[in-house]
Amino acid sequence: MNKELIINAAPQGVEIALLEDKKLVELHSEKSDARFAVGDLYLGKVKKLIPGLNAAFVDVGFEKDAFLHYTDLSPYARSLLKFTNMCMNDKSESGLDFSKFTIEPEIIKTGKINEVLSGKPNILVQILKEPIAAKGPRLSCEISLPGRFVVLTPFNDIVAVSRKIHSSEERKRLQKIVEAIKSKNFGVIVRTAAEGKNTAELHEDLSALVEMWKTIQQNLKGSVAPTRILSEQTKTNSILRDLLNEDFNRIVVNDRTIYSDTKNYIQRIAPEKSDIVSFYQNGSPIFDSFGITKQVKSSFGKTVNLDSGAYLIIEHTEALHVIDVNSGYKSVSNNQEQNALETNLEAAEEIARQLRLRDLGGIIVVDFIDMKLAENKRKLMEKMEEFMNPDRAKHAVLPISKFGLMQITRQRMKPEVNINTQEVCPSCNGTGKISSTLLLEDEIEKNLGYLITHKHRNLKLVVHPIMFAYLTKGWPWNTKMAKWKKKYGQKTLLEKDSNYHLTEYKFFNQHDEEIKM
Repeated sequence: MNKELIINAAPQGVEIALLEDKKLVELHSEKSDARFAVGDLYLGKVKKLIPGLNAAFVDVGFEKDAFLHYTDLSPYARSLLKFTNMCMNDKSESGLDFSKFTIEPEIIKTGKINEVLSGKPNILVQILKEPIAAKGPRLSCEISLPGRFVVLTPFNDIVAVSRKIHSSEERKRLQKIVEAIKSKNFGVIVRTAAEGKNTAELHEDLSALVEMWKTIQQNLKGSVAPTRILSEQTKTNSILRDLLNEDFNRIVVNDRTIYSDTKNYIQRIAPEKSDIVSFYQNGSPIFDSFGITKQVKSSFGKTVNLDSGAYLIIEHTEALHVIDVNSGYKSVSNNQEQNALETNLEAAEEIARQLRLRDLGGIIVVDFIDMKLAENKRKLMEKMEEFMNPDRAKHAVLPISKFGLMQITRQRMKPEVNINTQEVCPSCNGTGKISSTLLLEDEIEKNLGYLITHKHRNLKLVVHPIMFAYLTKGWPWNTKMAKWKKKYGQKTLLEKDSNYHLTEYKFFNQHDEEIKM
């Protein structure tokens, strides 16, 4: 699999597109004044305790108080409170020596929030979920600092190794190395990316995180809540930190500063991959040049078309997301069960992509095409899990119910990506809407293929003059119409009509009767 990162810098912020085998799978945006991103650390002030919810509302500077539940307090909440207070009141030049910090006893799992946060203290918190709709951020006191190979967790001495590293010898080796190099009062989680890495690489990564913790201590000194203590690194760097592997073959950036920062970051974490970063200066918009704009337009509407002619309908309700799978005119064979399976498998792959692309969270209900055989239902379930595997968000896939519905839950970390894919109609001065002009050519070709497949002959296509010019430009043997003739083995008469608006087109049969699509 080839992965590419295309970065588009604009005055309002940065857009980042992740492509896998040229297909858009993730789209991230980072505003220039971004705050309250997942991973950011804040010094917050407990404002209100809610014993009924066993939770607290904390002021971190957002317009609405952030939510902190007891289960997100961390077993080391008392140590964190003590640490926060000591750092805020620290007057020494050298700062607090964390290795000599005395860890407080752990809180019990079934305790009460007012037993821990009585007195409404100041507390160091980490953003767990970004503000969504009318809700403020969700917080956690389980502080974790992620690096390339390890994750640093203060206030404990536990060393854990990722379960995705299956070799018991490798797990023991990594655990032994980390136990030897880590400092007191720091726990370490060894990430999957650490597999095969030597002591020097792990030590460098761990040392950088320890320095980050010292920065946190320094920033807490004399701080007044609410205030941001440490910001998560840029979205670009965090994506590279989590995803960079041998599959990455290109990173393209259209901004000199981001290009330089990305190059330096890659140089630091993976010097052998530094040559994959390139600066884009071709003049045309970077997303247009790499076909991302077109993919965005075709992927974010209510209807998502699949290559075979099948399509998805994606709708959002207050409680959940609903996805309906429709076969369209797809017909692989005369076997209905086989057709349903083929369409469902194709749809499952696209659904997994759509969940990542739109960042849909919560409950997702998928209405697949009905299948009778239990074996086919099981096969679809296994494939769905396989397609969801690359998704970094926590998720669970349930088997298809007796009603033919599949339920998926996916971790909600930030607001879903919602892009309006419609354009103002040029013929009605904005009173109506049309599908994106970028997709018009594909739409005409799809409908032409459908008509020819269904035995229509001597077809005539009527379009707007501008579309006519586009379809006939080039040498006679190299126009779009010529290519369609070669592809479908049938010539189609093309005519223009200035009364048509830009995206309007119609098909007519040999009797000059309009064919309704």
